[in-house]
Amino acid sequence: MRDVMIRNWDELQSAIFDGVWDADILRYRDNRVYRGMSDRDWGLVPSLNRACAHDMTLEKQMLRSFKKYGYADLQHVASFWQLLAMAQQYGLPTRLLDWTYSPLVAAHFATEDQESYDRDGIIWCAHIDRINRQLPDNLKTMLRAERGNIFTMEMLDRIGGNFDALQEISSQPYALFFEPASAVNRIANQYALFSLCSDPLVTISDLPGTADAFRRIIIPAEVKLEIRDKLDYINISERMIYPGLDGICKWITRRYAALGPKYNRKHSETPSSGRQE
Repeated sequence: MRDVMIRNWDELQSAIFDGVWDADILRYRDNRVYRGMSDRDWGLVPSLNRACAHDMTLEKQMLRSFKKYGYADLQHVASFWQLLAMAQQYGLPTRLLDWTYSPLVAAHFATEDQESYDRDGIIWCAHIDRINRQLPDNLKTMLRAERGNIFTMEMLDRIGGNFDALQEISSQPYALFFEPASAVNRIANQYALFSLCSDPLVTISDLPGTADAFRRIIIPAEVKLEIRDKLDYINISERMIYPGLDGICKWITRRYAALGPKYNRKHSETPSSGRQE
């Protein structure tokens, strides 16, 4: 696993676009996906493992309760995997990990928490082709037949309608990536996809043979606010990431916070205007 420490916005751009030129088609293309977190010391641990480490069997009960009590909003959801994706998006602890196709959306998640500006942030970069090497042979065959490297909802439905179907494929733990249907705007706006391990006790970074699939871009605490402000300028903010009034309020709260004097003391430049509209 390789770490890249960036020191400013320009170095972030260089790091995320390093190696994405495809000489075969003469286009910029990338088989990597990204996950941003506000603390570099956090590993690739799903929310289920953090919330229910004392009893991982609670996973099924929580999903059952989500479907029961959220019936008014979920009655149209027929696929187990779509239900799982929506549970993750709305904050239920699941075995899923959120990823995005966009490195700059990942940078948003690494810099959105203003209470974490005293800590280095991180963008995890995962090379999907390399992670797919550990898939069972029949799942590799399914991907080749579809000429893809990410599972769709329809493909997962063909595999089965619950977690047990994944474990029946192989006794050895494995991970796959899948892209949910854009049932809610935040999934589409976040350019989102998920990773999923067949065994909830195993994390994706612990799987054998995947060490070379990951790279980490470290965002030092002292440049977090620069990255954050420049993301706002290109419209990657809570207003876009979380469509609706909650996202607008999150964005306004952060935008008007007195973060500069607290975290940008090293800058001697005085802004020409205090205008923040």
